[in-house]
Amino acid sequence: MTWKSFIAVTLLCLPLTAIAQVTVDVAPDAASREDVRKLFDVMASREQMRQVMQQVYAQMRTFSQQELKKAHPEMTDADLARAQRQSDEFVKNFPLDDILNDMIPVYQKHFTRTDINGLIAFYSSPTGQKFLHEMPAVTAESMQLMYPRIERAVGAAMERTGQTVGPQK
Repeated sequence: MTWKSFIAVTLLCLPLTAIAQVTVDVAPDAASREDVRKLFDVMASREQMRQVMQQVYAQMRTFSQQELKKAHPEMTDADLARAQRQSDEFVKNFPLDDILNDMIPVYQKHFTRTDINGLIAFYSSPTGQKFLHEMPAVTAESMQLMYPRIERAVGAAMERTGQTVGPQK
């Protein structure tokens, strides 16, 4: 798996509904942009996205380095370190704020002002805050459980195309 493939898999694993700028029709009773931003703030959406991205990246990091070295045995440790720094920089500079701004019209299309206010009330409550607080751990534990299955599925798919990926379980 190359670093480009790693980045593609990372992006596919993020729980984003809209990565690119989209044009959507906003409902007449839609929440304002400020209402949706408030929901994102209460939900700590930026931090949640950052944590999920880092978790996916951490899960894929070792595997990707091994596969990169297998695919390109001529790569030196310096080359691998440079690729690692580039990947770290990609994760560090990922445009989370832009993605959240892109998602606002999607929320406005699917949720009324009343819906958004209800979500803000829920996520502001102790139960909502606990949910948000626990989700990174739940996500990390879930990813640890899913990773071997994903690795096997990717390996099987690559074998079908004539490529190989690490030891199959």
